[in-house]
Amino acid sequence: MAGTDVGTSQVGIRALRQNLSVYLRRIHRGERFEVTDRGRPVALLLPLGGDLSPVERLVAQGRATMPAGNVLDLPPPAGEPATAASAAVIADREDRL
Repeated sequence: MAGTDVGTSQVGIRALRQNLSVYLRRIHRGERFEVTDRGRPVALLLPLGGDLSPVERLVAQGRATMPAGNVLDLPPPAGEPATAASAAVIADREDRL
């Protein structure tokens, strides 16, 4: 998943089910896993403890979701090009000179 944090590995439901004890040992050692169902993230498995970031706490509580993509993949905002704003500032300053 594009929104996966650095240090978080993906594991499919089938692989997790077949090797649950292996993954639980790895989680106990501090690893994190994003569980996927047919490639779509459905859960985040991580060790219990106080080292969760505020965002991770919200996700664990079900009050937020991790991003499904990368902000760089979004289309540019609609509207006039940025040069129009620069031109407006320059025109405003010319009135003052």
